[in-house]
Amino acid sequence: VIGTETRIPSGKASKLPFLQTNYTFVICIQANAKKMTKSNLLGDFPCLVRGPNGRRPFLNILLIEDESRIADFVAHGLEGAGYSVQHAADGELGLAMVRERAHGVVILDAMLPKLDGFELLRQMRQDGNTTPVIMLSAKVDLPYRLLGFETGADDYLPKPFFMEELVARVKALLARHSTQASSDTQVLQIDALSLNLITRKAHWHDVSAALSPREFSLLEYLMQSPGQIFSRKKILAHVWEIDFDPETNVVDVCIQRIKRKLGRKSESAPLPIESVRGVGYRIRTVGT
Repeated sequence: VIGTETRIPSGKASKLPFLQTNYTFVICIQANAKKMTKSNLLGDFPCLVRGPNGRRPFLNILLIEDESRIADFVAHGLEGAGYSVQHAADGELGLAMVRERAHGVVILDAMLPKLDGFELLRQMRQDGNTTPVIMLSAKVDLPYRLLGFETGADDYLPKPFFMEELVARVKALLARHSTQASSDTQVLQIDALSLNLITRKAHWHDVSAALSPREFSLLEYLMQSPGQIFSRKKILAHVWEIDFDPETNVVDVCIQRIKRKLGRKSESAPLPIESVRGVGYRIRTVGT
């Protein structure tokens, strides 16, 4: 418990010793409550709301949207639902904010000035940032939606949309992420391939890689039933939770990303993620 009148040097808040420990919440006392809101509190102390063992602050959302009317609408709705919202009005600023601090979810407009949403997301994933991302776009055609998922988005919401639906999608995404992180089984292991369900990192011989939420869900799905063949349609339904055209290559693109991450330095045998022609994918085991 700290008083908000405590004098703290500018830019030093997140470096305070007690903010480096495994706390759950910090309560601030303010003499004049009108001066302190949850949004500016979390803005000053970016890691106040964290789970045990330093998990990321799920209540803190980054909104990257250039249209001020939509940004105000979304920020107001999310804050009303109990979330703290940071806002960036262009892609370059948004990417800088993504790299500067952790967020529970990033809500990303597809068409942004200076750096478009697809390129921003590509650079996020290239950096190894696995923060869940919901893309917003007026482009509702299937090719654009698939491009979003192939680039690493976890959800894609066409404009215009109801605020209630966006809040529901944020809650579902956070719940899924939290459930995965609190699983009793911490590691899936098949021969030299392992997947840590807490850190969301995959290991293959001497190579370790952080996976995006979609990559993680896909690999986890396959590793839970080694040897079983999963059709692309089943994978799409389970991992993306949307009944896409089974002819789309979004699954293949995600598989290739996993293979590139884990196979880029390894001199050992190929990854046991096997493509069964005309059917789908499976984790290859001895005897299959």
